[in-house]
Amino acid sequence: MIVVEHAIKTFGNKKALDGISFSAEEGRIIGLLGTNGAGKSTLLKAMVGLLRLNRGNITMDGKLPSLSTRGMLSYLPDKDVWYPWMKLSDAMQYMKDIYWDWDDNKARHLLNFFELMPESSIREASKGTRAKMKLLLTLSRQARYLLLDEPFSGIDPFTRQQIAQAIVEDFVEEGQTIIMTTHELSEVEVMLDEVMFIHEGKLLLSGNVETLKLERSLSLMDILKEVYDHARI
Repeated sequence: MIVVEHAIKTFGNKKALDGISFSAEEGRIIGLLGTNGAGKSTLLKAMVGLLRLNRGNITMDGKLPSLSTRGMLSYLPDKDVWYPWMKLSDAMQYMKDIYWDWDDNKARHLLNFFELMPESSIREASKGTRAKMKLLLTLSRQARYLLLDEPFSGIDPFTRQQIAQAIVEDFVEEGQTIIMTTHELSEVEVMLDEVMFIHEGKLLLSGNVETLKLERSLSLMDILKEVYDHARI
């Protein structure tokens, strides 16, 4: 289980995270939603251990973010982090050398599913192809927790459907916990178990997606819009 307790992170005078608390149980797909600058990426980076909180704690199975917890999770950043001179096969070999839980069978399956070629150049790939490459490198591990930052950003609807299908298939097979940030609510609503809505570093809404929709007799998009509009008053 991932537990976040009163997380506060500041950059200068701005609070990127303002006392956020929640727990993410195993075997759930959780949508971390909010406008640009709400604190979503900051929260994921703090969970990975790339950012240190000013106050509060984050634990994974009772452990603070460290080198020991990085083996528990696989992180897909919102920006490209691979050297542009690399071919996909180079990046795959790098991941295999670094992470003991790299799964060659999963990698081969995703190569076929995404119709990717190992010798493809990362530099020359389209944005949609790079998104598939990044997801292959993230999902080809057997990590317990997957943290995905905007996996659908800026890519065409067909590629978004492919990526959503790959995420769901991986979840069903492995029973992992997935936390993803996204603006593409239409692509992910059917796959989300829970949702967390962040605005200006604060967690305004969290809960089971179907329960929230039944309680309010609204679509998820209308619920989020209502919460956002109320926060701006």
